[in-house]
Amino acid sequence: MILSRILAAAAVTASLGYASAALADSWDMPTPYAEGNFHTRNIITFAEELKAATNGGIDITVHPNGSLVKHPEIKNAVRSGQVQIGEFLLSSISNENPVFGVDSVPFLATGYEDAWKLYQASREQVAALLAEQNLVLLYAVAWPPQGIYANKEITKVEDLAGLKFRSYNAATERLAQLAGAVPTQIEAADIAQAFATGRVEAMITSSSTGVNSKVWDFLKYYYDTQAWLPKNVVVMNKEVFDALDQGQRDALLATAKAAEERGWKMSQEENATQLKTLADNGVQVLPPSDALKAGLKKIGETMTQEWQEKAGGPGQAILDAYKM
Repeated sequence: MILSRILAAAAVTASLGYASAALADSWDMPTPYAEGNFHTRNIITFAEELKAATNGGIDITVHPNGSLVKHPEIKNAVRSGQVQIGEFLLSSISNENPVFGVDSVPFLATGYEDAWKLYQASREQVAALLAEQNLVLLYAVAWPPQGIYANKEITKVEDLAGLKFRSYNAATERLAQLAGAVPTQIEAADIAQAFATGRVEAMITSSSTGVNSKVWDFLKYYYDTQAWLPKNVVVMNKEVFDALDQGQRDALLATAKAAEERGWKMSQEENATQLKTLADNGVQVLPPSDALKAGLKKIGETMTQEWQEKAGGPGQAILDAYKM
């Protein structure tokens, strides 16, 4: 009889694992990137500050580098209550709704100031869409801006014509097509080999990816076009959030706001450090010429229009707010 009661209780506990997670003071937080990545370092500080602000009432264990949940599954793990909180790249779910990909429309928002303005213009809609999936948006932090790497000098868009151009999603493939380049699917881990073997001759990515790939071993030029600044978002399960008392909720939101402000500063510092590393290793870090900027702007206008048509009225509202 006692054993049957224990087994019955265990079954109920398993079926209500989500609910018990919502009441737990100890939270698990999966993140996609390594512990040394600036996003992860910011999250670790966020967790430490939140624990202090709640007198240990909320204790987050950070699981970096996809060690607990892989990047593509983090959003749904938080949504379903498998974990209480997590981080992922917002544009990685743009297939669900184009609004999630507005920060990755090339040449719409170039540089940190414009990227922040676009975030403010889109935040309410992004938060509302996430709320429909049982998620609370706590904060977002931009990656360093995207620039053009090439193994030859690029002074105008026409110089990209015919080059094998690395693509890793629909947007970079479309950008290559509009520039007259040849889009070639290459994952980040294969960049060095792809350039060394001639499979690609140009790409657009961040200063961080360039340093991680040691691009100085196989190319000479980096053009600081600041094409777009994709963001990571930190979200939590809405039922977990709703179960917090008012003091914990206030502490959480205040700590998240501080993490967002700190994270954007860390991103700028990361970009400056990585640009210097590129230059120190012999890469020519250059501003785009006026002709190149004009050509890229035209491509950006086309891709912005294409995005707006997919996003419909909500997309137009974001663009209107951004341009105010």
